[in-house]
Amino acid sequence: MMASQQQQAGGSMSQPGLLQPSSIQQAQTQQQQLSQQQDFDPVHRFKMLIPQLKESVQNVMKIASLNLAHNTTIDNGTKSSDSSVQRFDKSLEEFYALCDQLELCLRLAYECLSQSIDSAKHSPNLVPTATKPDTVQTESMSYAQYLCMIKSQISCAKDIHNALLECSKKIAGKGQPPGMM
Repeated sequence: MMASQQQQAGGSMSQPGLLQPSSIQQAQTQQQQLSQQQDFDPVHRFKMLIPQLKESVQNVMKIASLNLAHNTTIDNGTKSSDSSVQRFDKSLEEFYALCDQLELCLRLAYECLSQSIDSAKHSPNLVPTATKPDTVQTESMSYAQYLCMIKSQISCAKDIHNALLECSKKIAGKGQPPGMM
């Protein structure tokens, strides 16, 4: 009766050791979002794969040593080949699959880094936003400088586009019979 009075007076009663369903859902949603972000980060994925690779190497070595010992006993004639041994090729295939995943992670990380470097090279300075004029950095450029840079980038892109169009017309012109032009 006292608990129902407390619930009516104070809204909902929360116990210190229990989480409310909405807070559990929020925590799960945050964990899912964090894990999704980390799945896309190639460096984090690389770090997650390293322990698996170590385990895989250990497994390959263990199976190789067991198979070698088994084959040695068969060659010496002390044991028949009735007992089953683990397949070395499967463990080696697992190891190579992990190596391939690590290689892809490293290539993706390298591409991200080069893209970041290119981005910094072609647009090195920030433009201050109108919402936060007090946070102007010393490295930032004025809006007029930014517009000038963007116009030069657009001009360069148009030049490349025109050169590609011209080249494609030349290639298309060579493919036609001589009397068709």
